[in-house]
Amino acid sequence: MAFMEKPPAGKVLLDDTVPLTAAIEASQSLQSHTEYIIRVQRGISAENSWQIVRRYSDFDLLNNSLQIAGLSLPLPPKKLIGNMDREFIAERQKGLQNYLNVITTNHILSNCELVKKFLDPNNYSANYTEIALQQVSMFFRSEPKWEVVEPLKDIGWRIRKKYFLMKIKNQPKERLVLSWADLGPDKFLSDKDFQCLIKLLPSCSHPYIYRVTFATANESSALLIRMFNEKGTLKDLIYKAKPKDPFLKKYCNPKKIQGLELQQIKTYGRQILEVLKFLHDKGFPYGHLHASNVMLDGDTCRLLDLENSLLGLPSFYRSYFSQFRKINTLESVDVHCFGHLLYEMTYGRPPDSVPVDSFPPAPSMAVVAVLESTLSCEACKNGMPAVSRLLQMPLFSDVLLTTSEKPQFKIPTKLKEALRIAKECIEKRLIEEQKQ
Repeated sequence: MAFMEKPPAGKVLLDDTVPLTAAIEASQSLQSHTEYIIRVQRGISAENSWQIVRRYSDFDLLNNSLQIAGLSLPLPPKKLIGNMDREFIAERQKGLQNYLNVITTNHILSNCELVKKFLDPNNYSANYTEIALQQVSMFFRSEPKWEVVEPLKDIGWRIRKKYFLMKIKNQPKERLVLSWADLGPDKFLSDKDFQCLIKLLPSCSHPYIYRVTFATANESSALLIRMFNEKGTLKDLIYKAKPKDPFLKKYCNPKKIQGLELQQIKTYGRQILEVLKFLHDKGFPYGHLHASNVMLDGDTCRLLDLENSLLGLPSFYRSYFSQFRKINTLESVDVHCFGHLLYEMTYGRPPDSVPVDSFPPAPSMAVVAVLESTLSCEACKNGMPAVSRLLQMPLFSDVLLTTSEKPQFKIPTKLKEALRIAKECIEKRLIEEQKQ
């Protein structure tokens, strides 16, 4: 989208979390190489599909770019002699199909820009770093006290959200992070309400919410500045990762898989539930809980990215919970996502698949009880417990919280009503998707 440009009226913004699947339909041999004709489908409707043509060298290029993830991906080997032989081509086609299956079913790889561009070049040709830089430099013309230190390349998973390390000109040692994101498919607020709510975020003060230093928005995007935290997020702690590294490098293949101590699980879990309850009571839609959206400040968890629901961005775990009709409110989405987060804190990695049939041994049966209530087949089929119910469970009920900071987040009545309507629209789109 061009700078400062509104999406055309009636234009449906793409949900980047809808899974893409790819099937090689045929191959054709040209003079010196073979082309593979691949049908790519978005979601479950066969009508939403298109063909792409790729050579082995295109796969090889993609595979080289994905090496940063540290995974051993099953790309068939190169062959220089006899590579036009019919049997060889059929065998290689099988291998390439297997490769496509692996990258489209890996939750992190399937959502990354490299894979999206390979499978859906029409929708992912824009250079979002350039667009973000245009927006950011426009902003600095009116706010000259900030200065960009460097772009933080690919530190997050979102294709349309970009990060920059910042400083304030008269405080050159302090480091801040600017995040820029454009609108998502769930943006149902009017432009005026959207901009007012974004600008309200720096006034939100809560012991378990990471403070927003500055926030502004136009009709098509939002820009927020927060303090840079050297230690990083809860996910960085679990994966022993460096916050500035690319997302694929940090989280695809941890060197050592190790969960947190029981006391950490209890304390962090309780803090996160407290802030979810606070937002639910305020009528503020969240829906974006995952370990990368929890900043660690000493022994305190602080929630990030409250702006995501205002922008209408889809959740990191959407492709999981959109399968379960009983997870159909943003409150139940938060609880289900809390289950994913608790699993990661406990076992040092995400679950292989959801629902989870049986849980590996945990540091306490109290942990398993909460996991069962949020990730088991029964829970996904029958619905999620309320946050208040989780707070009463033995794992969290005896945690002593030592904070004296009084939460403050004043939302004017008119904006509360706008949030309520937007939340209903977000839930309605989810329910429609679950009916398919």
